[in-house]
Amino acid sequence: MFVFTPVSLHDIFSVGLLPFLLSFLATMVKIFLQAIRFYYFIRKFIGNHVSSFWKIAFARLAGEFVTQTTPSYIGGELVRIAFLTKNNVSAGKAAWVTTMEIIADVFVGTILAFIAGFNALLDGATFIGILLILIALPTFGFWFFILIYSSKKNIRLPSFTLKLSKKFISEEKAIRGINSVNKALDDLCMMSRENFGSFESVRVFSIGIAITLLAFFFHGLSFLVLTHSIGSHIDLFVSFMATSSSTILGTLPVTIGGSGLAELGLWSYINHLNDFSQFGHILTDSQLNVIIAWRIASYHIPLIIMWIALMKLAIGKSYSKPTSPSKITDN
Repeated sequence: MFVFTPVSLHDIFSVGLLPFLLSFLATMVKIFLQAIRFYYFIRKFIGNHVSSFWKIAFARLAGEFVTQTTPSYIGGELVRIAFLTKNNVSAGKAAWVTTMEIIADVFVGTILAFIAGFNALLDGATFIGILLILIALPTFGFWFFILIYSSKKNIRLPSFTLKLSKKFISEEKAIRGINSVNKALDDLCMMSRENFGSFESVRVFSIGIAITLLAFFFHGLSFLVLTHSIGSHIDLFVSFMATSSSTILGTLPVTIGGSGLAELGLWSYINHLNDFSQFGHILTDSQLNVIIAWRIASYHIPLIIMWIALMKLAIGKSYSKPTSPSKITDN
């Protein structure tokens, strides 16, 4: 973006150090709230024996690194499932917790996208309004279907999976792997049937939704503090809707971590993108420096912290020290 836009490092620094730090801190609060939600779901659906809060928080951060560096924000669930199974949690229960996290994010994210889309339509921004609704609708529908279907029937891998797997690995490994995945899916569906509709599960999920909504609030706040550094009159609601638009547009499986799409979603919502001819205005927009500064504060710097957490999770094992030669005795 520095190459293809007139924004320079000087323009980025013009937002000020304090607003930049506040934006970063607001993002870290959002990430910390996600870790709290993960810990809360583990406590309620699995129990207190899994691990300490800080180890669970590190696992959540590690998973978020993978989520933020893949197209369509996927992959972090595998890290969290691996962490839980390593701590003697069955694959089905681990998948249930991560599925509840996904559904909480999808539910809040798509509802906010719907609100942002309809709000844009009311303001006359037809293109961005319809785009947000069209992206949010299938995402919401798919996960709602998965939730309902898993409470009624077992989900299984399609039959062609075995034939496809055998092209890359041996038949024995393919069968073993598919059986393991199907077993985990069976356990997941069993957990869904056990918890779906019960008052306690509804209460737990509602609290998870509240934590998720609060996390999205801080995401909006992370942009608001930067806009006020240049004297913009964007209010909290618009900032909230704009960052929600950025998130839902970033779910399109086009770029890693929604790079470019997230900035476009933010810019287009603030400037009420109505048609394709307005795309050219992005390069000359005076708020572009704030948008790029926000992306650095809310994505790139937190990504470093998430990477450290991933490395700690991956290599942070305790190995027994080798026996000193002086302590070796002959029999």
